[in-house]
Amino acid sequence: MVHANAVIHGDRERLLGFDASEQPLALQLGGSDPALLAQAARIAADWGYDEVNLNCGCPSDRVQAGRFGACLMREPALVAECVAAMVAAVDIPVTVKCRLGVDEDNDYDVFAGFVDRQVAAGAAMVVVHARNAWLKGLSPKENREVPPLKYDWAYRLKQARPALPVVINGGLATVEAVQAQAAHVDGVMLGRAAYHDPYLLHQLEALHTGATLRPRGELLRAMRPYIEARLGEGLALKHITRHLLGLFHGQPGGRAFRQVLSEGAHRPGADWALIEQALAVTEREADRAAA
Repeated sequence: MVHANAVIHGDRERLLGFDASEQPLALQLGGSDPALLAQAARIAADWGYDEVNLNCGCPSDRVQAGRFGACLMREPALVAECVAAMVAAVDIPVTVKCRLGVDEDNDYDVFAGFVDRQVAAGAAMVVVHARNAWLKGLSPKENREVPPLKYDWAYRLKQARPALPVVINGGLATVEAVQAQAAHVDGVMLGRAAYHDPYLLHQLEALHTGATLRPRGELLRAMRPYIEARLGEGLALKHITRHLLGLFHGQPGGRAFRQVLSEGAHRPGADWALIEQALAVTEREADRAAA
């Protein structure tokens, strides 16, 4: 999530830059000012993003203080103004990510009414984190775990609005859990699970496309041209490898892989050779475990 003001006034190359291989790509915006969100959406479209998503689900104190995120679920008219302004500003889809409600809200009709208002304003899709956001008493981490999941609300929303694309989010961390949603909604959004276990994304891709499942090391080595290009631009290796630490999650040698990268990537001059070193250590640990 990037705040609209940051998109407008910040370092756009750092905030918005991406590699073409990452597309299709959505930019999630935070904010509650229709004019600023429209301007940020136009910038995103000009940068080549394929979708702009409005965040109405983040529960952090900082976000609340800025009047955006989950607290906006109690201002459906304002959110609709924001959506309409963005839709008028760009030709790419404008979507909304939300919770089921805020704090002790427990009224399905209020939730569905919020969604309907955004669709009427032009929202092309809704992503439902299927639990409430507690704005007081819970940390952002606890807000991803403590409020009970109610997937049935998302199912009910889809059943009553078959033409509306509904994507579900929250508590889904395995291939089986993702597949279980296929009969109920149009898609699944993975958050922390994809970050902590990125191989999960490859497993799902192979399952849905029929592609051959490739070993983790092979996938990482396929990133070598990308990584070396970024290093050539002056990016430090640590800024890349910190996103790779979960690649061998739950696998023999996974701890050694993380240790080699964590200890070495911050050193001046660290390059691809460190990644090969981490893979070699991991592969030896895996062979030892299999023997």
